[in-house]
Amino acid sequence: MRKSAALTALAAGTGLTLLLGGCTSGESADDANTITVVYSKTDSFTALDTLLTQAKEQFEAANDGITVDLQPITATDDDYKTRLQLSLGSEDTAPDVFYEDTFNVRSDVEAGYLLNLDDHLAEWDDWALFDEGAKAAGEGGDGSIYALPLGTDTRVIWYNTNVLEAAGVPVPWQPESWQDILDVAAQIKSSQPDVVPFNMYAGTGTGEGTVMQGFYELLYGTGDGTGLYDDAEGKWVVESQGFIDSLQFLQTLYEEGYAVAPDQALDPNVWQAVFGEMFPQDQLGATVEGSYTPSFWIEGGSYEWPEYGEVMGVALFPTQDGQEPGGVSMSGGWTLAASATTDQPDLAFDFIATALNAENSLWYAINNAQIAVRTDVAQEPSYLEANPFVGDVSEAVAVTHFRPATGDYPQISVAAQQATEAVITGQQSPEEAAAAYDDAVRQIVGEDNVIAK
Repeated sequence: MRKSAALTALAAGTGLTLLLGGCTSGESADDANTITVVYSKTDSFTALDTLLTQAKEQFEAANDGITVDLQPITATDDDYKTRLQLSLGSEDTAPDVFYEDTFNVRSDVEAGYLLNLDDHLAEWDDWALFDEGAKAAGEGGDGSIYALPLGTDTRVIWYNTNVLEAAGVPVPWQPESWQDILDVAAQIKSSQPDVVPFNMYAGTGTGEGTVMQGFYELLYGTGDGTGLYDDAEGKWVVESQGFIDSLQFLQTLYEEGYAVAPDQALDPNVWQAVFGEMFPQDQLGATVEGSYTPSFWIEGGSYEWPEYGEVMGVALFPTQDGQEPGGVSMSGGWTLAASATTDQPDLAFDFIATALNAENSLWYAINNAQIAVRTDVAQEPSYLEANPFVGDVSEAVAVTHFRPATGDYPQISVAAQQATEAVITGQQSPEEAAAAYDDAVRQIVGEDNVIAK
């Protein structure tokens, strides 16, 4: 998980060259022997940097005279996306290859930023080895592919068995309803007053992490059956009781002191405390997080914790009242894409193909705790043995959901984040926050593109 709040005036007084932390593709656009690669790198997220460094060495060795210019951006997710969007807006600054969140693919295709990869994929035999569902993550809404998946993920409840057992909760633990979660949280708070019982991210500080690792698990587990978007009608859902119920659960969680304090929840780096301090120090009962969680605790991870496999447990997030299918998860993931304005489309694609070959995909799936999207990698014994939870988090695929793949989604997501923030800080009731969200959605997509539930 990598989260943050969006920047507001990032470009003010700052050249786009500085945004990319080094030279831009514009500086090398006339050099047919260089391709630029822009991606995210932080102290707690280095796996991609290692992967692309390996791919650079392999690519340059196989292509005499070609240089791969890696340009890591050290920033939180939303900051990275803001910087990337600014660079993509100009042919002079757009990188040849870049790291792209799946939820930005459709909007960036609509903006004309991404290279259509269909012709290249038709000649790449490895494409047949990618899972069909994962392929769809890079689809642009017109049937063409514009980005290739690095891996996928699911969201589950990660819980500390030491904390639960100290509260008298039998493990393995699998809550059957939202009330089960609240009941266990109350037991933990009563038995261990200094422990945070059950954390769910909320607010704009943690950006997309707020909705993917929390609010959507609630919303898609309610009874309205449509979540954010009605696929059959092709419209965004408003006036949803499920939306209100989801906000009410968050209100209870925060008002009862079961989650972190609201001011900590609004900190974009709260997840670092969750991974690096609270779980290893038995100061957190449970949180909703991604299948990639072990990547922070494995040897070489940002917060090495050799005992995590014995201490931690995994459970599906339950539906509201235990209704079918009994659990809820969300899936997303990141991709590699090429700029529509690249002067070297063949080299750009070939570099992406190198980064996603079987050897590199296996390394990344293991070292970034990804659910493999290549069928050959998914069957590798070393992949299956590397993560003690790979089976558990992969089972969540059976109940998973995906964010609506439309160009409007990024703005809708922010509106949902704002609703959660208004509730946990006491600025609005769940009903008021839901109504404000409905108004925002109508303004974003228009009255003709909403449906009341």
